[in-house]
Amino acid sequence: MNKIRITSEALEGTEISWFAPICNGDFEYLGQFDDHLKSDWKNTSTIVQTADQLGYRNVLCPSSYQVGQDTLTFAAALAPLTKSINLLAAIRCGEVHPPMLARALATLDHILNGRLTINIISSNLPGEDLDSENRYQRSREVIQILKQAWTRDEIDFEGEFYKIKGLKTEPVQPYQQNGGPLLYFGGYSPAGVALCAEYCDVYLMWPETKSRLLELMHNMSAKAAEKGRTVDFGLRIHMIVRETEEEARAHAKKIMSKIDIQQGDEIRERAQDAKSLGVSRQSEMRELADMDGFVEPSLWTGIGRARSGCGAALVGNPDQIYHKIQEYIDMGIRSFIFSGYPHHEECKLFAKYVLPRLKTVSLPEAYGRRPKNQPLTPLAKGKRK
Repeated sequence: MNKIRITSEALEGTEISWFAPICNGDFEYLGQFDDHLKSDWKNTSTIVQTADQLGYRNVLCPSSYQVGQDTLTFAAALAPLTKSINLLAAIRCGEVHPPMLARALATLDHILNGRLTINIISSNLPGEDLDSENRYQRSREVIQILKQAWTRDEIDFEGEFYKIKGLKTEPVQPYQQNGGPLLYFGGYSPAGVALCAEYCDVYLMWPETKSRLLELMHNMSAKAAEKGRTVDFGLRIHMIVRETEEEARAHAKKIMSKIDIQQGDEIRERAQDAKSLGVSRQSEMRELADMDGFVEPSLWTGIGRARSGCGAALVGNPDQIYHKIQEYIDMGIRSFIFSGYPHHEECKLFAKYVLPRLKTVSLPEAYGRRPKNQPLTPLAKGKRK
């Protein structure tokens, strides 16, 4: 099997990110909604500002049609309230006409002074039932238009979904240079892998055994090489860390203690990604786990019984968690997106027990995207045209 090739092979450090539960996703007990953990502005903005103060380098702001907040609006409101942390804003391709999306993202990138990163989502839009091939084709066209908007003088594009001729790009020039904001992408279907291999910068995976993660990484690396490219790899996973392994396992049991199997099935079925290949792989992982839900040392699959999507957590004491993360780094993973229940408390606990032991980096800076001085764009130091 060929060597896994990554963009940031020589990078000294890794991107450690947290999660903003803006889509109705924060709990003390999974499946039990508490008013004090609503996905409202007060709760979610506090989590992001805490992550910023504690030294996390990025935060995922997800997108979903659930009781919660609009992603770009949320990110824009947080921009002046944060100092160092990047924002990973999820966008569902097709929701906004691509030139207007480019303008919104460029505006947000300027407000953040280059701290914007973008999570590309290809799921169906609310109320839509588009087949996989067309969804990925639409996403491909959106990405192509964004890249033209950020690297050329004009957008000149003709595709199946969009046709744009000779549109000047001065209004959509971002703060970040050398290609604009980084694109993160998660998907397991052949069409999704091909899309990421051709256009995106960071391939996000959900938790699985190390052998299965390596299979995904080898496949993506090979597909990117076919396009003359490399990507970096990221892992989206939940976190439960305590002073002792016994305490961590006790918390894992606690957060699952008020949900039954039927309720968990209903929660997963309601999710927009419920029938995706990625979700099915999470189910397969749970079937491989032991009686306590562990499929590998410190890798606990219990969370997947109560929610769709990312369905496993790292559970253990600080040394166990640190060494597990180092194993992933040695495999070639350069970006981590952690979360926990409740999110604010777990954010502080990980920062207390593990984060200081990790050398962290900002990927936009590592990629040379974020300039040291204001760029010559119309929304920065450039002339207004």
